Amino acid sequence: MRGTKPLVGALVVLFLAQALLCNYALRDKWNKDFGPGSGKGLVHANSSPEQVLLQLFGLREFAAGILWVKADSFFETGNYDAILPIIRLVTWLDPKQIDVYATGMWHLGYNFTDEEQRSDRRYIPSALALGKEGAAQNPNTYEMFFETGWMWYHKIDDDYFQAVKWMKEAQQRPDMLAARKNLLAGALERDGKIEESLMTRYKLLDEANERLKKDPAYGNMTMRDTIENNIDTMLIRMSQRGVFARERNDGSFERLPYDVKPPFETGFSVKVTVEDPRIIRFEGTWNVLPVGTRIRAIVRDANYPGAKLAELDWDSQSNVDLDPPRDLTYMQEQLFVKNRRFNRRVDMSKDPTMYPFTTDKYLVEFYYNPRSAAVHIQDKFGWNGEGMTDANYLRLDVRPDQRVVYTTLTLTRDQILRRGEWQDRVPIVKTPNYVEQKGAGIEDEMFAVPSMMAEPAKPPPGG
Repeated sequence: MRGTKPLVGALVVLFLAQALLCNYALRDKWNKDFGPGSGKGLVHANSSPEQVLLQLFGLREFAAGILWVKADSFFETGNYDAILPIIRLVTWLDPKQIDVYATGMWHLGYNFTDEEQRSDRRYIPSALALGKEGAAQNPNTYEMFFETGWMWYHKIDDDYFQAVKWMKEAQQRPDMLAARKNLLAGALERDGKIEESLMTRYKLLDEANERLKKDPAYGNMTMRDTIENNIDTMLIRMSQRGVFARERNDGSFERLPYDVKPPFETGFSVKVTVEDPRIIRFEGTWNVLPVGTRIRAIVRDANYPGAKLAELDWDSQSNVDLDPPRDLTYMQEQLFVKNRRFNRRVDMSKDPTMYPFTTDKYLVEFYYNPRSAAVHIQDKFGWNGEGMTDANYLRLDVRPDQRVVYTTLTLTRDQILRRGEWQDRVPIVKTPNYVEQKGAGIEDEMFAVPSMMAEPAKPPPGG
């Protein structure tokens, strides 16, 4: 025992020495090189006394690393709820852990699902708040700007101006990977900024050619060829969809048979049946033959705070709140169209915490946005829906500068839960134009011939 005393004493001295070294000699350099960006004070404001002690002894990054390793075991076992507090603690202890911010965003946005793999979109505002915080804490790298833009582009898949905003911020950073820059052109295209998207692709082509001159590696050549091919394809689409003709404004668009003419009647109709408590069937019509249409269906509280038409106010949070509103319901599903019909049974009965149905009235929304459509559908509908119409549900006021299909139906809580007078009656609500379908349904194995053209399309002369 006597032999260990000097060793213990030496360890204590070394421990105190490193603490003094960290606090009086290295702190300024750490703050300059590794400290939080614009989020000064974040760690201190949210740290427990134990965490502050770790900071004082210069061990917080070490502790954050241990915690993140522990989070891996929770991922492997699917214990997702346990991961959230670890993610938050790690970002507090070490705001430079970009991978933790990015993983946290992905975890919140994608991993919380119901039994049928529908995401719990109540988490998305928190995921975006985490992305915004990560970008603010790490303003010198593109990564969190890109990750936040990607969530707008891929997961939300609607408000593309937000994707554009974040992708542009990412491209301001010199460490932005060349391959990832291509996504800005795609986001601009989906945001309806077609000419700017084309110009962005040309700029990317110039950069790719410069890289190829400096380094004729196969990867650089492939990237250059891909961008060039994308430009060629986009020019053809712009020509066939009449973009150049409208820019010329010389009457050629009105005179010639561009693909977006005449507007295609979608013939949307829908019937909603509550088959059992929390189990809803959506049936309807959509005159578009080619496979590729997915109509967004939403069931939500009629008074959901901040709700917009066919979406929530995804950007509503600045602070990261890892608990979604437990008393609110927001279900979003994509209704796959086949042979001009859709028929989808949505079972929310196995996930009462995700679909609590606590209020009295619910909106059932239906929404189709051409900007999110498959390319072969867009070839007829155009980027902004100029090649699409609907006699009953075409709306010009739902999204700026777009023609979309949108309508709503309503259900009560008693209807959804099959309670009271609806215990022995089947609640059915439908649009006035819905006609019961006879014959084969969506279960058909055969697809009808895919064409939306009254006659084969002809290339527009001088397009």
